[in-house]
Order: sequence, then C-alpha cells, then structure tokens
Amino acid sequence: MSDEPEDVTLYIGGVFASNEPAIVRTTLGSCIAVCLFDPMTAVGGMNHYMLPDSSAAVGEPGRYGVHAMELLIGAIQRAGGSRGRLIAKVFGGGHVIDTREHDESVPSRNIAFIQKFLAEEKIHVASLDVGGYLPRNVKFETWTGKAFCKRLSKPAVKELQLEEKMARKAPLADTGGDLELFD
Repeated sequence: MSDEPEDVTLYIGGVFASNEPAIVRTTLGSCIAVCLFDPMTAVGGMNHYMLPDSSAAVGEPGRYGVHAMELLIGAIQRAGGSRGRLIAKVFGGGHVIDTREHDESVPSRNIAFIQKFLAEEKIHVASLDVGGYLPRNVKFETWTGKAFCKRLSKPAVKELQLEEKMARKAPLADTGGDLELFD
C-alpha cells in the first residue's frame, strides 16, 4: 500500500469525498467547485457543477448545483462526516465565456445559488474565491481541508471556453429508462 494520497481529477458533474487522504483537482471557468470538510473526522470532498439548476431533471444530476451539493454532502456523510460540522471553500464562477441567460449570466447565477444554499444549510464558508474573468485550477486535500487555488492566464481561457461549450451541448446521459415528471 502506498503512502501517497490518491489523486483524483473532477470534471463537470463530478463529486468525490473520502475519509482517506486524496488530492482532488479541477479546472473551473463559469462552473463552481465546492470543497467541504468535517474537521472532527477529517473527511472531505469536492464537487464541480455547471449550472445552478435545470428545467429538465434528466442527465447527470451532479452537473446542477442543488443536486451536486446533496450528492457531495451525502458522500461525506457515508464516509463518516457530519453535515452539522461542515466547513466550505468555494471557487469559480468566472466570466470566461458568453453565458447570458435571461439577462443574468451563468457565473452570477452559480455564485448566487451557492451562497444562498450554504447560508440556508448553515454551512460555514471559510473562503470564497469567485467571479472575475479568469479560469482557476483548484486543488483540495480531503484529509486536511486545505484548498489551493491558482488563477490561470488568458491563453487558458480559450481551452476552457471550448470545454464548457462542449459540455453544454453534450447529449444527456442515458438514465436507464423513461422518466415522467409531474407536479
């Protein structure tokens, strides 16, 4: 068995939590990554969501804020963490692509969603690095709760713009059956 922590890369819709040492990495543009940590049990995790919500409840739920948060909190609880002790570190929401929807940008909606969600859930926000015009690389240590964020240079914007546009146009995942929504 190696003494090195597991190295995990998250992409849009990804969620990871562990009670074992792991380094979780992601690159963000207009998306948000939330790192949650329970300091009593040393359980931590991260998600990476693209939009605050969806008008169609199909596809990968981790791509949407409320689902991504519940998936992350659930994974932390399964690993031994407690919802009541969580500390959050939030990153992303950069204005790196033209994301205007209904007179409000996706990054702004993502930021507003996560701030409201964490406040309503009474999850303490230890650090917040959101907005601006550059993408970010985020690295999170699940066993210490330490998060590191590096703003990327302008040339990295083009690559991230393409990745986010492709993700928005990607076909939704097969849900394994028909789904009928009702009120």
